Amino acid sequence: METRRPQLSLDELHQLRWLLGNLLALISIGTVVYLEINAWVLAGAATAVVLASLVRPALPAYMPPWVHKLAFPFIVVFFVWDLYSSGEVLPAMIRLDLLLLLYRGGSYRKKRDDLQIVVLGLFVVMIAGVLTVSLTFAVQILVFTAVTLAFLFVITLVEGIEGEAAAVPATAAAWGAAGVPAWARVRWGRLARRVRAVADWRLFALGGGLFLGVVAVSALLFMAIPRFQLESSFFLERFMTKKSRTGFSDTIRLGDVVDIQQDNSVALRVDVSDPARVPAEPYWRMVVLDEYQNGTLRTSRRLQNELLISAQQAPYAMGPARPPRAASVFWTFYFESGISRHLPLAGPFYLLRFREPQWFQQQNMLLMVALRNEPVAMTAYRVDGMTTDGFIPDRRFAGMLRAAESAAAPGPGAERAAAGPGYPLTTLGLPDRPDDRADLQRAVAAITGGARLSAADFSARAAQWLVDRHHYSLQVDLPKTDRDPIVAWMDSGLPGHCELFTGAFTLLARAAGCPTRVVTGFRGGDWNAYENYFMVRNSHAHAWCEVYDGSTGWFRVDPTAGAGAVASGQQNPAGGAANLQNADRSWGARLDAIRILWYRRIVNFDQRTQLALVQSLRDATNDLGAALRFSFDRAWLSVRAWLRRPWDVRRLLTWAGVFAGAAVAVELWRRAGRTWWWRLRGTHRHGRADPVRRRAGRLLKKLAETRGSGVEGRKAVADLQRLRYGPRVTWPEPAAVFRRARRALRSERRAARHASGAVAAREP
Repeated sequence: METRRPQLSLDELHQLRWLLGNLLALISIGTVVYLEINAWVLAGAATAVVLASLVRPALPAYMPPWVHKLAFPFIVVFFVWDLYSSGEVLPAMIRLDLLLLLYRGGSYRKKRDDLQIVVLGLFVVMIAGVLTVSLTFAVQILVFTAVTLAFLFVITLVEGIEGEAAAVPATAAAWGAAGVPAWARVRWGRLARRVRAVADWRLFALGGGLFLGVVAVSALLFMAIPRFQLESSFFLERFMTKKSRTGFSDTIRLGDVVDIQQDNSVALRVDVSDPARVPAEPYWRMVVLDEYQNGTLRTSRRLQNELLISAQQAPYAMGPARPPRAASVFWTFYFESGISRHLPLAGPFYLLRFREPQWFQQQNMLLMVALRNEPVAMTAYRVDGMTTDGFIPDRRFAGMLRAAESAAAPGPGAERAAAGPGYPLTTLGLPDRPDDRADLQRAVAAITGGARLSAADFSARAAQWLVDRHHYSLQVDLPKTDRDPIVAWMDSGLPGHCELFTGAFTLLARAAGCPTRVVTGFRGGDWNAYENYFMVRNSHAHAWCEVYDGSTGWFRVDPTAGAGAVASGQQNPAGGAANLQNADRSWGARLDAIRILWYRRIVNFDQRTQLALVQSLRDATNDLGAALRFSFDRAWLSVRAWLRRPWDVRRLLTWAGVFAGAAVAVELWRRAGRTWWWRLRGTHRHGRADPVRRRAGRLLKKLAETRGSGVEGRKAVADLQRLRYGPRVTWPEPAAVFRRARRALRSERRAARHASGAVAAREP
């Protein structure tokens, strides 16, 4: 008696389809976490509805019919209103997608509705992947694909057993009139046990192999197809705007940079072709702020206009530096979204290359490069010939300074005229209150002692003066007064953060007649020991100053306590050894190393990388072939030397004994060794490893080869099938069955020989 593997009933298949469909909806809703759009309430509602209907599949049956009639008109009205109020196409479409997933996940579905869940989920998952280019997208798309394949397989099984019209009602509203369907009364634990009982490991192995094969072929096609220049994110950034979550904009107020430092997420990754050239304490400058008023720093209108005038679309930007004479160091930046539209740079550069043509604005005097819009996805760019010594050449500014000073006339407003239009030369941006200016002049006198100092000497003394009077702290309570907040802080002796130190130094330097500007960006970073690159976090956000030396350019001054004071010209040397010694080897760095691999090999995979990969594969293949040939030649020489040795009687007997022992061991293993191994492992209790079942299977195969149809042969086959497939309680005596089977086998073979002899005798 042959036993068949148990199968799932139609109701159980419906339950499995419901489970996979809702899981697919939950995976799709989860992508909102990466998109950073205003859809948290809608995503939370959709998650709650889908989870509730997943736990209790009977709930959708109690939904009133009018809800289904008004659902789609409401969804259309909501989308139109959302599109009109927000003015952004892509976020409105994503919220529409979430609303449709909410409805489909909370109501009974036909086949086309299940396919709609697949399409809706694929849309939002692909949008999240294109806009974020995150490593989590790779994992998510793999999980989504696997669940989708299983979902479609179950849908096919259901439709194969019973047609769609008989499987579900014509409309979702009809379920309310028909009551709770039988399959909706589900116990998930029982279903899990049933699926485990009917599961065949061969099916899972085949499905897993096919899935891995598709992934492997997709990876090969990705590496092999030609590279094309496409616009960033397939034009999706034009349908979506993104606000900076940081203070790196054209205007910052006291405390904005401190707010950034509370976030420890990675904002920037820097891959360097020569790690030894990375400074011991790098500064990544982003925004230049030249105007100050009552605690607020901003980029002046003049500088903003110059950036607007320089707007262009190109795949690269030419910097103010000269082409490098020696081998250039390549700096590859991976700039996360949501930080700023201004790109971080370590100093003057020769050439900045984007992955594709970009709309950007550039001001080489300020060393600022800004994208036209806030990027909604990770931005990758490579910089060649970049210096990191903290000095920015600018001889043009010296000419402007002399022209402004010669054109200035005595009288009201002379100081502001001497400053020049939009550039902080002397007193532009000083407090308007006379008392505050008087306090600044007294502080300058205390710093200089009445002597006339150079810009570098004054910077060193002013920075030390601030450090002696204040210590560093992120928690600062400024005194409440009508005075300028930075001047009041200087007189208070309270601790301060980088913005207060930087603002105070700027006011002191300008009061002393030194042109000074504020720069915001990042300072420092963590060296990743696993993939050898710099991780710059939001907690590394910083503000510092740049002072004009009077003739050639701007040098960096960091007056914040504990920052190392002045950075003048040739300071801040390369710190490759220090970076490697203080490298980050934590689990967070290990996970971030996986992300940089994703950026390097997938996101930033272009034609240059493709050719380099092909060349490396070619070199690796040639090296492997040479190594195999060398190993084969060496092994052949060893075999030849062994064969040429004298063959005496002792050597012959030794090797004859070895071959005889090996033959005996093989025969013993063939006869009984495998049975001992099964018993040692305990696998004889499971069906196919049982010796009785295996012997029955061999006899069944031999009887099938004889093609006999005698009564004795049919009876032997039936008994053997009970031994091979049936439960033990139904087994006949195995020894008797085997004897009858051998007799039947001999009888069938004799009959076959007689039949073949009779045929041969009749032939002429």
